[in-house]
Amino acid sequence: MDVDRIWAGWRLAYVTDADGSFRDPAQCPFCSIPLLADDESLIVERGRHCFTVLNLYPYNSGHLMVIPFRHVRDYDDLTDDEAHELTSLSRRAVTALKAEYGPDGFNLGANVGSAAGAGLPQHFHLHVLPRWEGDTNFVTVIGGVKVMPEELADTARRVRAALAAI
Repeated sequence: MDVDRIWAGWRLAYVTDADGSFRDPAQCPFCSIPLLADDESLIVERGRHCFTVLNLYPYNSGHLMVIPFRHVRDYDDLTDDEAHELTSLSRRAVTALKAEYGPDGFNLGANVGSAAGAGLPQHFHLHVLPRWEGDTNFVTVIGGVKVMPEELADTARRVRAALAAI
C-alpha cells in the first residue's frame, strides 16, 4: 500500500534547530532525550541502563520505545546488563499498557539497520506497540492517514501512572 504524504508542519521541530536550520546528521536524537525533563522528553520510565519513552510519531496510542542510554547501534552490541534491563522495561511497558489501555495484542520489535527499516539506525531501540482488533480502518487504508485519539502528554501521564502502580 502506498501512503500519500500529509502535511505535518509541527514535525519540522523534530529535525531542525530552533533557528530552523537542519541538525547535524551526526547528532543522535535518542542520546539527547534523557537530557530533557521527563515532561519535555515524554520519558515514562528510567532505569540504570535504558529508558522508556513515547514515540513522537506513534502508530497507536501508547506506542513506546525502550532505548539504551549508551549510544549503541546493534542488538548484539548491548551489554548483558543493558539487554536484561531492556527486556525488563519492555515487560513493564506491556503490563502497564495492558492495565491502562486494554489492547488486544502487541507488536514488540526492533528494526536493526536501514535495510530492516530503521528510521534511526545509529541507535538501537525496541518498539512496544499496543494493537487492537480493527485498528487499521478505512481512513488508514483508503486515505493513508492515521488518526490519533489522544495527545502525547495525556498518554505519558496515563502510562507513568500505570507504571507507578506495578
